[in-house]
Amino acid sequence: MKLHDETLVDAPAAPRRWYGHLYLQVLIAIAAGVLIGHFAPATGEALKPLGDAFIKLVKMVIAPVIFLTIVTGIAGMRDLASVGRVAAKAFAYFLFFSTLALIVGLIVGNIVRPGAGLNIDPASLDAGKVAAYAAKAHEASVTGFLMAMIPETFLSSLSEGNILQVLVVAILFGIALATTGARGERVVALLEDVSVAFFRLVAIVMKAAPVGAFGAMAFTIGKYGIDSLANLFHLVLTFYLTSALFVLVVLGVVARLAGFSILRLIAYLKEELLLVLGTSSSESALPALIDKMERAGCPKAVVGLVVPTGYSFNLDGTNIYMTLAALFIAQACNVELTLGQQVLLLGVAMLSSKGAAGVTGAGFITLAATLSIVPSLPVAGMALILGVDRFMSECRSLTNFIGNAVATVVVSRWEGKLDEAALREVLGRT
Repeated sequence: MKLHDETLVDAPAAPRRWYGHLYLQVLIAIAAGVLIGHFAPATGEALKPLGDAFIKLVKMVIAPVIFLTIVTGIAGMRDLASVGRVAAKAFAYFLFFSTLALIVGLIVGNIVRPGAGLNIDPASLDAGKVAAYAAKAHEASVTGFLMAMIPETFLSSLSEGNILQVLVVAILFGIALATTGARGERVVALLEDVSVAFFRLVAIVMKAAPVGAFGAMAFTIGKYGIDSLANLFHLVLTFYLTSALFVLVVLGVVARLAGFSILRLIAYLKEELLLVLGTSSSESALPALIDKMERAGCPKAVVGLVVPTGYSFNLDGTNIYMTLAALFIAQACNVELTLGQQVLLLGVAMLSSKGAAGVTGAGFITLAATLSIVPSLPVAGMALILGVDRFMSECRSLTNFIGNAVATVVVSRWEGKLDEAALREVLGRT
């Protein structure tokens, strides 16, 4: 059953006028938010609840959408060995490209050296500004992360909205239904009907996307100001160009080998990407990504496993940011890292990046976790980039989002279950 046939795509109707397209509405809202935030900063800051309310609306449906997609997908596969095979392929992909993203950030940081010449004395930095992030990073541990994946109860995973907890419960429940027989089939049929209603709810919520993007962008510009970019323009520009290079070249090659164009995929996801840009959160477009990947010919089971896990384990943009930002801080504070120290930095970043959710601020927390384990790097140096982190958060989210879309198509092809005709059709219309 194709959920998208009955949910996010309405029955054929007269062509919409230009202003009826969601991506144009979001783009106009972002531009309006920038203008309000720049010329009326106080008003821009006051509009923060609009962005927060929209993200809360989206988070309201994320857990049930993920749960229903995974359960019905796994239960429909029947062959449980294929579930493990899909998961293994997905994690192999995540590990390779997440590590590659860290290496790319490290290489660019050493070549461009965006922090060189600032000559900052670490003792002069205000560590209090980053104390809260450092505290959150200190609380994190591998054991704590693994234990946090297990919910207190079956229902608490859905009510608290923890993506990894929902993933664990959904996989277990899907396997249970797949091994239950005829009774399990009746439950799956019921859940598929419930899925139709939830994806219709997603479509309703997405109509508020322009309002959310407007409020979030007005707040960002109003609070931090466009002028704050000037002081660290070199770092921000380097990060954006490096991320663009990774998407267009690295992921572009991967896409070409998988038989599709990265540019056409980006055009296909333009509405969701603009929403991510406006809200600085890739989670805001997660339900829509699930639907669009199914429409692009990826099987439901693969989409259900790859997309949610990718939001915690396939963070290409966050990984580029961590090594690049760490080197920027070291260079700005005149701390010369040896090759061994940079390898240590790479290893620590690879571990600390796992489990970072695709939400605003997660990249900064994982950076704090990385710096706190490398003694020669001053954690207080994060105060240097605190003012522009919000602007880099947008690029992190965009890169993470595109990376997960590519991963879904690639794993579907590896499984031999990609609907080539559907993929060509949706990408051909962009």
